[in-house]
Amino acid sequence: MKTHNLKFIFTLAIMLVASLGFAQRSEIQYYRYNDQRGINVFETSKDNDVAFDGIKVRVGGDFNLQFQGISQSNYIDAPATGSLIELSNNFNLPSANLNLDVQLYDGLRLHMRTYLSSRHHTEAYVKGGYLQIDKLEFIQPGFLSGLMDFTTIKVGMDDINYGDTHFRRSDNANTIFNPFVGNYLMDAFTTEPYLEVTVQPADFIGVIGFTNGRLNQSPTPGDDGFVFYAKLGYDNQINDDLRIRLTGSVYNSSDKGTRDYLYLADRAGANYFSVMSYNTLDANGNPTVKKNDFGGRVNPGFAYHTAFQIAPFVKFKGLEFFGVYELSSNGNSDIGGSYTQLGAEALYRFGKDEKFYAGGRFNSVTGNKTDVAADEDVKRFNIGAGWFLTKNVMTKLEYVKQTYEGDAFNGSIFQDAEFDGIVLEATIAF
Repeated sequence: MKTHNLKFIFTLAIMLVASLGFAQRSEIQYYRYNDQRGINVFETSKDNDVAFDGIKVRVGGDFNLQFQGISQSNYIDAPATGSLIELSNNFNLPSANLNLDVQLYDGLRLHMRTYLSSRHHTEAYVKGGYLQIDKLEFIQPGFLSGLMDFTTIKVGMDDINYGDTHFRRSDNANTIFNPFVGNYLMDAFTTEPYLEVTVQPADFIGVIGFTNGRLNQSPTPGDDGFVFYAKLGYDNQINDDLRIRLTGSVYNSSDKGTRDYLYLADRAGANYFSVMSYNTLDANGNPTVKKNDFGGRVNPGFAYHTAFQIAPFVKFKGLEFFGVYELSSNGNSDIGGSYTQLGAEALYRFGKDEKFYAGGRFNSVTGNKTDVAADEDVKRFNIGAGWFLTKNVMTKLEYVKQTYEGDAFNGSIFQDAEFDGIVLEATIAF
């Protein structure tokens, strides 16, 4: 899904904007707005007040810029092999997304996102896309309308709906839904070919989905993996002041795949640049730096596994709480190993239209690679604040500290490792 022809991507974008400029702000059915209005939106609602009167195209984008002032250290103090590199205070590589949303028919729409600039890949490439079906009018007017009043079908190669953390994460340049800079340590996000059915009768939510567990697609001999995932939940706006949501999700991959990508699929790279990059020697014995585009994250690394995530969300007036309890267990019981993730966010949104917010997040992951392996313990603490200048433009400032503890890290770059500092982030989303 990659392309090395940046001119083609930008030319296509310009042509679309020029030829469809009149429609780029078109209203789309069953759509999560890509601005402040999309905050705290999870599954798209089955409520709809947009009439279909022909094909509509909505051209959007995301732009993100960060200034990072982070320092790091580990058990090696001198700039020798194995020591973490010294980080400077500077701007990170800006990132950009191109988003296309197309209303193809009544209750039938397409979404596609292209990463124009990202940290891990320097070339532009399609992140993914999907076809969302909320009505079956294209078969016959009124076909199964009673069922489709609370049912949504998605088919594509994109972000699967396991857990709730992926609704609040940064997706390359799309950072407006994330109140902080970094995503969760165990970042449950993967783009795979999938079929997904969501039902939302009254205030309840049910999701069933299937995928092959593959990030890159090819008919590899012997690689016929299979993944099943599901979600059950409750989401109710009790009154004007109080909203309560609670979901539980499960993800189970089979032993037929070559590897599992649930915590390893973000090809854009991690949000804190160059953390956990270290000094080493190349093949000729010359000093070099081992870069880590995904530093700061934790991937259990199981070839196949079962994962569970429980995510409570409560919003009372301006007060907001989001929590995470997640467990990943090795599917190979002969080897064993498991990881547990805990997370808690507390925010206060205030001002006209809740343009300002302040709060903190605690996130930890503990576990081991096998039943006989030593324990790992990684903790991260964030405190920050943000300001929506308009519904499409926001800026946020945070302090982050992350530490590595546990006998499993002894003798590695993670022994006594930590990083901390501030990050200023500005984002535009439309």
